[in-house]
Amino acid sequence: MSWDEMYEGTPPWDIGRPQPTFVQLVEKGILRESPALDIGCGTGENALMLAAKGFDVTGVDFTAKAIEKAKRKAKARGAKATFLVHDALDLAGLKKTFASVIDSGLFHTFGDSERIQYRDQLHKAMRPGGTYFMMCFSEKEPADWDGPRRVTKPEIRKTFAPPKFRLRSIEDSKFATTMHDDGGYAYLAIVDRL
Repeated sequence: MSWDEMYEGTPPWDIGRPQPTFVQLVEKGILRESPALDIGCGTGENALMLAAKGFDVTGVDFTAKAIEKAKRKAKARGAKATFLVHDALDLAGLKKTFASVIDSGLFHTFGDSERIQYRDQLHKAMRPGGTYFMMCFSEKEPADWDGPRRVTKPEIRKTFAPPKFRLRSIEDSKFATTMHDDGGYAYLAIVDRL
């Protein structure tokens, strides 16, 4: 099934509200710098939450159907957010740099070589000193259902190491989905661009 076909309905990660972890990061003042980029934004709930908090925010996804839905939500809510169909492996093509970047479930969809390409593009799209907030499924998530590759802490450390990035922290977290009663096992990584 293609990504567009998944967005014909409601995929399990589209919970109709922002991920609670990102809401908490904003409420605690950890995620606070603008402009912000939401990579793999889906139907835009995280980006729309940031817009409602006063962020200058851009959401990108390569799935046109998801971006159509995000734009409709923004219009219905009177939210000032930009949504673009764009490839996360060509972030330099946005021709803009960002102080904060959020990634809610995109990183874990990439294979090894794509992760390196993504990291390099992320570096080009971020301002020096900018911060990347990434949530991905961890290896603690059971493999008894088809889903994205699970990620380990060493994989995150290896990908976001100097000279381009410095890993500030990796913490256990939970993904809210329509498939999990208590959330899926995840890591929240906070990474600074060097």
